[in-house]
Amino acid sequence: MREGARRRSAPRERTWRHLSPLLRLLILTQGAFNIGFFAVLPFLAGHLATAIGLAGWLVGLVLGLRTFSQQGFFVVGGALADRYGVRPVVLTGCALRIAGFVWLGYAGSPATVVAAVLLIGFAAALFSPAVESEVARQAVCWEKAGHGSRTRVLALFTVAGQAGAFVGPLIGALLLAVDFRTVCLAGAAVFVLVLAGHARLLPRHIPGRPPTRQRGGLRYLLRNRRFLALCCAYGAYLLAYNQLYLVLPGEVERAAGSQAPLAWLFALSSLLVVAAQLPVTRWASDRLDLRRCMAAGLLLIAAGFVVVAVARPAAWTGVPGLMPSAGFVVLLTLGQMLVAPAARAWVPDLAEDGRLGLYTGALSSVSGLIVLAGSAGAGSLLDTGLPPAVPWLALAVVPLASIALLPHTRR
Repeated sequence: MREGARRRSAPRERTWRHLSPLLRLLILTQGAFNIGFFAVLPFLAGHLATAIGLAGWLVGLVLGLRTFSQQGFFVVGGALADRYGVRPVVLTGCALRIAGFVWLGYAGSPATVVAAVLLIGFAAALFSPAVESEVARQAVCWEKAGHGSRTRVLALFTVAGQAGAFVGPLIGALLLAVDFRTVCLAGAAVFVLVLAGHARLLPRHIPGRPPTRQRGGLRYLLRNRRFLALCCAYGAYLLAYNQLYLVLPGEVERAAGSQAPLAWLFALSSLLVVAAQLPVTRWASDRLDLRRCMAAGLLLIAAGFVVVAVARPAAWTGVPGLMPSAGFVVLLTLGQMLVAPAARAWVPDLAEDGRLGLYTGALSSVSGLIVLAGSAGAGSLLDTGLPPAVPWLALAVVPLASIALLPHTRR
């Protein structure tokens, strides 16, 4: 049994051992980013409603503005990384995130809260596409060196981010016993450490990534039908994944009488990614190309909605009533484990030379707009008075139909 465990852990150890120091730094960066961010974000809505006294619609607006200032400007951060390099963009983003968290901790009026939240979101729009595009580029180099599929590197990146998303709220919950300002200052302190580490360790000039001086990249991007098709398919995945926060809470409350089990379901999703992402990616990369990998993930996500749709007419409650929701979370998470690394690994094949940052940022920005537009439609399904299974079946069609949008993997 012990020998078998050693054999299973060997591929993970070999992957990490063969990574360059830069890749290790960027993967650990993703974990640190999410620790600092998720130490604050889960408690923001409660702080806005209780301490600041904002109305419910205004709380929703503030949270929406944060998402827009982040996802909407990813394409800007990616383009800046192409033009000026990874290091200055990442360092600037970290500095702005520190300022935003400190400002949020001391903000006492709606105007200052909105300004701080916008600054926090824009900071992520700077450093995230810069880091993600360089990880993708380095992963391609890793693959060409014969170490294995690039998706394994991007799976490690996903695991690091998910581990940070799991640890961050635990730290924030402990510090919230003091006050929300302490939580914000702790988040800022994490980014101070990240800033110091990158100022010392991140190379000023990364080999193989010269700055791009030519303009017109966005015009060519908008003509790249294969890339835009990938964005639409990825946006359909994100829209489906967003239902964890939109339709799942209502189903859990119906079955359990409260939303308390949601925390356990979210923890299940995070732990599943941490424990199973690398084995799933290793299995998929040995058997499937990028298109088939994404298609399989989208099929699993659609199946998750179907599970709830089939069980919903029975109107089970209690533990039996929560089982379909648990099945939905598991299938959605397994689909995420296939779709997310494959989509990021696909972008370098579709991007122009020297524009990887722009295309990486555009993947998030375009798909974010799809989520923004689609969420309203998904929410309206819940208010139509249709039979309870119909909204879940309608949502299952979204990832299922998006499989047809996936481009072929030829260059």
